[in-house]
Amino acid sequence: MPPSKKIKLHRPWQDVAKEAQDYRDASIARVTPGLPAAFEQIQFSEELPVSSMDVCGKALHPRDFKITQYLPEELIKMLAEGELTAVDVTTAFLRRSRLAQKLVNCITELLPERALDRAKYLDEYYQKHKKTVGLLHGLPISVKEMMGMKGLGLNGGFVAWWDRKAKEDAHVLQILWNAGAVFHARTTEPQTMMHLETDSNLYGVTVNPYNRNVTAGGSSGGEGALIGLRGSCLGVGTDIGGSIRSPAANCGIYGFKPTGSRIPTDGWCSTAAGAEPIPCVVGPMSTSLEGLKIFMQTVLAAKPWLEEPELVPIPWQWPAINPQIKPLKIAVMWNDGVVTPHPPVTRTMKEVIARLEAIDNVEVVDWKPYLQDEARAIISSLYYPDGGDEEATVIAESGEPWLPLSNWIIKENPCVKKLSPHKMYYWLEEREAYRKEYAKVWNDTATGRNEAGNLEGMVDIILCPVGPGAAPKHNTAKYWGYTSQWNLLDYPTAVFPASKVDKEKDILAEDFKPMTDIDEENCKLYDPDMFNGLPISLQLVGRRFEDEKVLAILEYLKEKIGLPLVAFP
Repeated sequence: MPPSKKIKLHRPWQDVAKEAQDYRDASIARVTPGLPAAFEQIQFSEELPVSSMDVCGKALHPRDFKITQYLPEELIKMLAEGELTAVDVTTAFLRRSRLAQKLVNCITELLPERALDRAKYLDEYYQKHKKTVGLLHGLPISVKEMMGMKGLGLNGGFVAWWDRKAKEDAHVLQILWNAGAVFHARTTEPQTMMHLETDSNLYGVTVNPYNRNVTAGGSSGGEGALIGLRGSCLGVGTDIGGSIRSPAANCGIYGFKPTGSRIPTDGWCSTAAGAEPIPCVVGPMSTSLEGLKIFMQTVLAAKPWLEEPELVPIPWQWPAINPQIKPLKIAVMWNDGVVTPHPPVTRTMKEVIARLEAIDNVEVVDWKPYLQDEARAIISSLYYPDGGDEEATVIAESGEPWLPLSNWIIKENPCVKKLSPHKMYYWLEEREAYRKEYAKVWNDTATGRNEAGNLEGMVDIILCPVGPGAAPKHNTAKYWGYTSQWNLLDYPTAVFPASKVDKEKDILAEDFKPMTDIDEENCKLYDPDMFNGLPISLQLVGRRFEDEKVLAILEYLKEKIGLPLVAFP
């Protein structure tokens, strides 16, 4: 389902960007009244606090603040039992989203009329039938702008695509809608969609709610920042190299990259649509682990493969994790052999592992990284098989300037070349060879075979960093290896908040010796004073199509070792 045909722009790109921002601002201004005077003081302030995390409690009405602090599973239960109305919940999230936009610049548009009309319908349905329309009845959900919504813009972060409109809702949004969802906010993404940062010439830079001087991550950074500030409790993001996991980690929330071909992708906006040698996936971001489960369960219960044949027909199957019956084997990848994580990441890994080792029948082993340089060469060559021509054409069409990270990922990347058919076949063969080799590495962790000849005693899950540090300063997020490798392998991965940077504890060793030139550059980015208090998140990685197992193990570990290890909002 492609969007409407793009229109050639003849105006200066700055005029188009102003139109986009005016449109956004008008949608925000239509959010219903009821905001306290403290909010208005922030709304018109020229100076904003470095950290936004304590602002919402002061600037929102106590009832709105209380409602938006609930986790998605709590809201679903209260809506189903009639303790809250969909209108009250939607109104509260619209107001908090309006505040979030002022603080971190994460919104492309709010949808007050659509959302409240939907909420009123759901309340009337509940009053009449004494039941909900579905599992998500009345739950506000935010959506990354690149996911099509009928009649609304679909620009994908490009100025030239500002006039595009979606002809219908993206398939995944149709499923969520049928389950009772209320879509209240659309969120920012970067130019080219290929940044671990969220900045565009249309909307500017989305900043981190914990510290506006560092990035919220990308490319689903609008979702990360909005959910981090609880302007949403469940959102829809996408991931081709870390685009769900980077912002989830940076903003201290939960994120999940499913295996490819499980969650519908029909109806999104991107360059080179349909040509994806590296699978780009749709996945959830949430204030809770349960939110990730609810999203996956809801979408897969709708049997989306019946309408989108590319999808694999695997229903949601929640496994039982009980080490007393079947011991759990967790492998720890301390680093990827290319870049050493900053001190707070390593400290957090050690603290988590110490608790894991105290659990009966949980075995912790080391995981040796496998040919990470080769993986980076393969994925970098396959991201832009046209040599970045379509991105360059779309950027040139409006005359908008190349942003630093767009320039870095395409123009300055020696692996980005226009591939002939034979060269394309070569890199696809290399991809499959790497996947096969990695599968053997995993299989070799087995302790033997059972009577049926099947391998047993293999590693169940890999625990590793999400990135080489906490959220980095703007325009410095250039190392993707800790996330993009799992896109190349098409492995499901879950990100969860674990701890925070502590500048007193997290001191760089004086005798640190970098493994590579990239490692040396990453080391220079570490700033314990600036990063103090930022979230430190970790990542669990499973094998292809073991999505449910990844989330089930995370749920077990969260309960057993008390994740996160420090308090989060």
